[in-house]
Amino acid sequence: MPLPLEGVTVLDLTTVMAGPYCTMVLGDMGATVIKVENFPEGDGSRRFEPKVNDESYCFAVLNRNKRSLALNMKDPRGKAIFMKLAAKADIVTENFRPGVVRKLGIDYNTIRQFNPGVIYASMSGFGQTGPYGHKGGFDIVAQGMSGIMMMTGAPGGRPAKVGIAMNDIASGVTALYAILGAFIGKLRHGQGQYVETSLLEAGLAWTHWESGAFFGSGEEPLATGTRHRRSTPYQAYKTRDGYVTVGANNNKLWTNFCTITCNKPEWLTDPRFKDLPSRLKHIDELEVEIEKVFATAPTAHWVQKLDEAQVPGGPVHTYRQILDDAHIKARNMVVEYDHPKIGRMKSLGLPVKASGEFAAIRSAAPWLGQHSGELLQEAGLGAAEIEALFSEGVIYDKYRGKAGAP
Repeated sequence: MPLPLEGVTVLDLTTVMAGPYCTMVLGDMGATVIKVENFPEGDGSRRFEPKVNDESYCFAVLNRNKRSLALNMKDPRGKAIFMKLAAKADIVTENFRPGVVRKLGIDYNTIRQFNPGVIYASMSGFGQTGPYGHKGGFDIVAQGMSGIMMMTGAPGGRPAKVGIAMNDIASGVTALYAILGAFIGKLRHGQGQYVETSLLEAGLAWTHWESGAFFGSGEEPLATGTRHRRSTPYQAYKTRDGYVTVGANNNKLWTNFCTITCNKPEWLTDPRFKDLPSRLKHIDELEVEIEKVFATAPTAHWVQKLDEAQVPGGPVHTYRQILDDAHIKARNMVVEYDHPKIGRMKSLGLPVKASGEFAAIRSAAPWLGQHSGELLQEAGLGAAEIEALFSEGVIYDKYRGKAGAP
């Protein structure tokens, strides 16, 4: 059975995180992703350390299943090559500052004139319209403006960034479902379309509990550490040697937690803890009482006691610990494959498991311009013409003509 997007061509102009994450997943699902890069720098994440044999490991884990075309778009011949590829593309993605693709003459309205079925997706800091539409933006800026930094971290502390590039990934995921939705619409109704999202909106769109409380009662979400705003016990608690998370957030789980995990049946009748509103009102006192119990044994003991009580919970791991976890290994979330320059490398695996062929890591990330000549040959250009384009700086291959080149 072929992968679901086999035969679909994506022309990818995106860089760094949001767009490359989106197109990586499209590639995982079988699409042919042609990553169009400038040169000699290429995608901005190619400069990120650590590097192995002059190739960025961070770039490599985010750009698997792609082919790299290093192209000088300022040269009319480079633009003509792009247009030739765009004429046959099913999907085009870009994350330039708003207005740039229009200036370059490669925007949706231009491409749809000769490729009316194209799905064209833009990702930007703040969107293509509105008072901030002209601004560039990064994940940190979007986290700050979306209110997310004010609700992250310890109570009373400085605003805290989420530990990962949350708004970047949110934008990539949002663009991904927009592209797939538009593509399904094209299959059903025969029309392509333009879709766009932003770092700010994509992250804000994930704040549903917070928006419900704000619109419902005017509550502003502030930092609560690991606590849930609507339920307790639902946080991380300190043990003898670390922390354990507990999700005893309904009556049955609360009862099991008190009687089986903690051996504290008296909490069930304690006026401070008898029901959820009472527990939320006395959440500080509840934390103190739970941590008195948890301080008597290590994290592993309490994980076992939670499991025995069928109360969701788990250890608070370091990144090293979770990547070495037996469950993660059993779920194939750490995989190994060969990169033509890095060599044998590790990467995160595929988070979706399916009954049929759904996604696969088919190739390692490309070096800059690895497929430039190959792609032009497939587009019908002759060997002499391709050679001239290389020699005249229209296309590029990082290792072309170098000793030891693959």
